[in-house]
Amino acid sequence: MQEFDTIIIGSGVGGLAAAICLARAGQKVLVLEQHYVPGGWSHSFTLNGQRFSPGVHYVGLMEEGQSTNELYRGLGIANDMVFFRMNKNAYEHCLIGDEVFDLPAGIDNLKKTLSSHFPHEEKNINEYLTVVQKVSYELQLIPKLKGFWQNITVPFRTKHFGKFALFPLKKVIGWHVKDAKLKSVLNIQCGDHGLPPNRACFPVHCSVMNHYFDGGFYPMGGGGGIVKAMTNGIKRHNGEVRVKQNVNKILIENKKAFGVELENGERIFAKNIVSNADPSITYLNLIDKEHLSKSLIKKLEKTKYSVTSLILFLTLDIDVTQFQIDSGNIWMMKDEHDDENFENLMSNNIDEGDSFPAVFISCTTLKDPASYNGRYHNFEIVTYVNYDHLKDFNGLQDYHNEEYKIFKEKITNKLMNNVEKIIPKAKQHIIQAELGTPKTNEFYINSTKGNVYGTEKTLNQVGPFAYKNKTEIENLFLCGSCTLSHGVAGASYSGVAAAAAILECTSDDLLIEDENQKIRIYDAEDPASWPDWVHTKRSDKIRKFVS
Repeated sequence: MQEFDTIIIGSGVGGLAAAICLARAGQKVLVLEQHYVPGGWSHSFTLNGQRFSPGVHYVGLMEEGQSTNELYRGLGIANDMVFFRMNKNAYEHCLIGDEVFDLPAGIDNLKKTLSSHFPHEEKNINEYLTVVQKVSYELQLIPKLKGFWQNITVPFRTKHFGKFALFPLKKVIGWHVKDAKLKSVLNIQCGDHGLPPNRACFPVHCSVMNHYFDGGFYPMGGGGGIVKAMTNGIKRHNGEVRVKQNVNKILIENKKAFGVELENGERIFAKNIVSNADPSITYLNLIDKEHLSKSLIKKLEKTKYSVTSLILFLTLDIDVTQFQIDSGNIWMMKDEHDDENFENLMSNNIDEGDSFPAVFISCTTLKDPASYNGRYHNFEIVTYVNYDHLKDFNGLQDYHNEEYKIFKEKITNKLMNNVEKIIPKAKQHIIQAELGTPKTNEFYINSTKGNVYGTEKTLNQVGPFAYKNKTEIENLFLCGSCTLSHGVAGASYSGVAAAAAILECTSDDLLIEDENQKIRIYDAEDPASWPDWVHTKRSDKIRKFVS
């Protein structure tokens, strides 16, 4: 009979962060993952020798002293990580219609750049971005306020948050900015939480913008580079990660979780269970309804999940830098009408039309120069769709039928039409083009309706209304993007919070200061900044490819 202190269901970065903290505290920890590789949305995979990362396209706040850097240092995994700083002058390229607007790293640089494009809005740009900074700061401050005096002064300490928190992004930006195109540029990162301005929760959007104000960073090895560092951290503290382990049921007796049952009937017991699956999978698939309260069932029925996605994994045999492609992300919008473009994505038939009104394009071989073989460039092209528009394939046990194949070919061609707007005749240089659909997301990530950000980040589902780490079932805990926050950093912090709930301490107690831990960061755009071993790694890859 196998017994553990804690079993963690799912190996997204939330589950892995929880496992590191618990194992380091001396617990016997087991992570169970249904996929053949760990990582959830942060995993990487290879197609014909080319690496792709479906969920990690950039990470923010990576400089020394900033929160994501401190997170990895505090988890004791910083020494195992290398990040490349994306184009400092344009870590985001906004293509709106036929115009290009670049977002540079540094808030002052951003204000200056946007003011040069929109001189008539200079004062409004400065005021709006200052509000974004203040709301984000106050949002992070709220959970840190302790004691009677600090709590009684919350309204004064968080006045900007209090003033704007209850309004959607569209309304707040409309109070500050008048130019429609400028609004579209400032709202471009709505793609990072998956809601249009008329529905987006303003504090969530502020948090996303603030996360990237100092630029974007990409992990060497893609998302898998983060996952490898985390799994190595778990193993260093004698924790265990098992893949291809499908959990069938969470074992509960007298409102108390005591283990899991696998698909093959095997039972594994533990004092605590942490689910890194989303709440609907956890409560409705892994737990019998008789164990759930009426209020929880009601909440689950009302829960809405974020958008789902189409992702084209593309390899081109062409020097894409001749078309000004670099390490910066590309957000392509048909025009400045964000809400209408989003509505078109959600309401139109997915395979109709020649191209998508909004797509995200990432060239990983330029973000991670150590991965480039000297000839092929890899891209991830993402757009959002309505899951219900895949109804022809829903409910089929094996959806890989002829109709699905034709659908994928149509979508691939449609996405390639978007790509050809920036890389002319790209279709003639395709080495491979493999499409991931919401069905792919469901199969590999096991997310409800293939969602990419957990619960929809509307006001009534974030902050105090989000799912808590500690559940109503004794010894059962949640982590992941439906709890504390979404994104690589947010989900990782949720795992630390779940571990803190189990160990009855604070998250800060679990992030241990170690001056020997240091993340190595190099400029993707500047080969002179790379150490010799990066050049060697790259030249070895080129040599192997040529031979």
